[in-house]
Amino acid sequence: MLFPLLFPLLLSTASATETDSAPLRLGDLKAAEAFIDSAEVVVVGFFESEESRGYKELLDSTKRVTTVPGAICMDKEVWAELGVSSDTIAIFRKADNSQENLVLSEAKKVDADGLVNFLTINEVRYVTEYNQVTAVGLFNSEVKVHLLLMVNRGTKEFTQLKEQLAALAPEFTGKLLFVLINGAVKSNLRSLGYFGLTSGDLPRVGIYDGGSDMKWLLPQGPVSSERVRSFCHAFLKGELKAEKQAGAQAKSEL
Repeated sequence: MLFPLLFPLLLSTASATETDSAPLRLGDLKAAEAFIDSAEVVVVGFFESEESRGYKELLDSTKRVTTVPGAICMDKEVWAELGVSSDTIAIFRKADNSQENLVLSEAKKVDADGLVNFLTINEVRYVTEYNQVTAVGLFNSEVKVHLLLMVNRGTKEFTQLKEQLAALAPEFTGKLLFVLINGAVKSNLRSLGYFGLTSGDLPRVGIYDGGSDMKWLLPQGPVSSERVRSFCHAFLKGELKAEKQAGAQAKSEL
């Protein structure tokens, strides 16, 4: 799903001198809040001026990571409201209500390649497809519980199930991160094996708690929104205790 870069509200408060190639300027808190709410993941550069360290590098990186809308804010009142006190590049995510700050004065090196990595790693969405890059952002999130949809890309149910999860995920914002594991990728077989599954067993749904390294598997049956919702609520209420299985070692990734 593609999200609009601008809402009418943003157009009314952004600089009138902007062109299509120029970054969006957030001139007040209302504009900043509307921009942050306009997509699942956005990045805002809080800079003193266009000469600030990281300014040009951020513009370059947002051109390369086109899935993350970007904007610039030089209004110190907005900075204060959003918890920023010095030049900072911040990623705002809806999936876990997170604000990931890169304080530029504390960064040893600031270049476009590094900022591309920063954006890509932290691009956690309502449904994040698991790979070695996104794993870093997922496991660094304060939300440690992952609802896992394990399904083979290319099958008839792949798109349908992904869309079902995307519609369901906002109900569990800040409680569970929804993660898609493509069972058709060889490197993901280890994740399936952790649940005692192979690609031939999919689609299946499980829950993984990175805080305790515990796992729960939704019993076989239709992967419907109703069953997944009930599964999530049962976990949050502690009703799945009898089904949990301990892993042998704590994991930094699945």
